[in-house]
Amino acid sequence: MAEKRDYYEVLGVPRTASKDEIKDAYRKLAMQYHPDRNKAPEAEERFKEISEAYAVLSDDDKRQQYDTLGHTGFDQRYTREDIFRGADFDTVFRDLGMDFGFSDLFSIFFGGRGFGEQEYEQRQLRGQDLGYELEITLEDAARGAEKEIIVPRTEVCDVCNGSGAAPGTAPRECPKCKGAGRVRIVRKSGFATFVQESPCPTCHGAGVIIDTPCKKCKGSGLMKVERKITVKIPPGIDDGYQLRLHGEGGMPQRGGTPGDLYVLIHVATHELFRRESDDLLYDLDVSYPQAALGAEVTVPTLDGKSTLSIPPGTQAGETLRLRGKGMPRLRGSGRGDLLVRVIVPVPQKLTSRQKELLEQLASEMKTDVKPKSHRFFGVF
Repeated sequence: MAEKRDYYEVLGVPRTASKDEIKDAYRKLAMQYHPDRNKAPEAEERFKEISEAYAVLSDDDKRQQYDTLGHTGFDQRYTREDIFRGADFDTVFRDLGMDFGFSDLFSIFFGGRGFGEQEYEQRQLRGQDLGYELEITLEDAARGAEKEIIVPRTEVCDVCNGSGAAPGTAPRECPKCKGAGRVRIVRKSGFATFVQESPCPTCHGAGVIIDTPCKKCKGSGLMKVERKITVKIPPGIDDGYQLRLHGEGGMPQRGGTPGDLYVLIHVATHELFRRESDDLLYDLDVSYPQAALGAEVTVPTLDGKSTLSIPPGTQAGETLRLRGKGMPRLRGSGRGDLLVRVIVPVPQKLTSRQKELLEQLASEMKTDVKPKSHRFFGVF
C-alpha cells in the first residue's frame, strides 16, 4: 500500500490554516476533481484523497489527534467510517450548486452502496462511542499502571432483555419498512443512479413497533448504568495520548455491538522533572567550589537516587546527561535520558570568614571586587 500523503499537503494548506481556509481549499479541489466534472482516470482517487483530508482537518478533535500522532498513530485509532463520520460535505456541495449529498457520491464509488448507507447502518448496529479524560502521574506514565474509572453508559435493559417490550409481550414488525428500519428512494441523473436511504418515519428506524413498552426502559431496550472499567496505562505514554477501549462504549438499540471508549490521558505536572519527548529535565543546584573543582553528587530519578559526576570547570547552565534514566519509549525498546541542568546559585548571605576567603580568591585571580565601604564624615 502506498504511503499516505500528509493531509495538509493534500489540500495545499499550511498547518496553521483556519477551518474556513481548509473548507475553501477543499471546495476548489472538489470542483477540479469531482468525477462528474473530471473524467480523467486518476480523478476519482484524487477526489477520495482530498475528501478524506477534509473530513479529518475540518473536525477539531480529529485534527488535534492527527497533529499529535501523525498518519501512523491516527490510522491505528480511526477506521474509515470513523474518519468520515460527522463530516459536513453536504454544505460544500450545495455551495457548488450540486443537489445531491455525500452518500450519493460514495454510492458511485462503491457500486450502489453509499457511505451514507454504511454510516446509517453503522449507527444502527453499533453503539455510541464515549470519551473520558484521565489524569495520571509522571510515575504512572513511566512505569505503566492500571486505573479503575467509572463510566456512565447505556446497557441492555435487564427487564425486557433489550426488546423494549413489556414482559409477556413482543414487538411487531413495522408494516411500512417491513422490519428494515429504512425506506429507500431511487432517482436517476443522466447515466448515474442515486440511491438514498433514510430512517423509516413510522418506526423511526427501529424496524419494529412496540405496543406495550417496558416500564423500566420505556421501550428503548436500554438502561443507563455506571460501570467500573479498568484502564491499562502502557509505560511511556505521553500527555494528550488517546487510548481506545474496544466495546466499552454504549450499547445500541435492538442488538448490535457496543461502541468504543476513548480515554484521553493527561499527565500531571511533576514537582521535580519536566518531560521532553522521552527525556526528563532536572535543574540541579551546585556550589561554586563544586562546579569549579568537580564533585560527585546525588540526583533524584524516577527509579530512585543516582550518582552524577560534576566535571571540574562545569559552567552554570551546562547540561549533563544520565543515560537511560528518562521515560520508556512507548513504541520501541530502551529509555530516554535524564538531562541535568547545572545551576550555580550565588549566596545572598556570607559569614565573615567566607567573605575573607572570597576576597583572597579574588585577589589571587586578580579580579576586581566592590571595595569595603568607608564612613565619610565630610569637611568641617
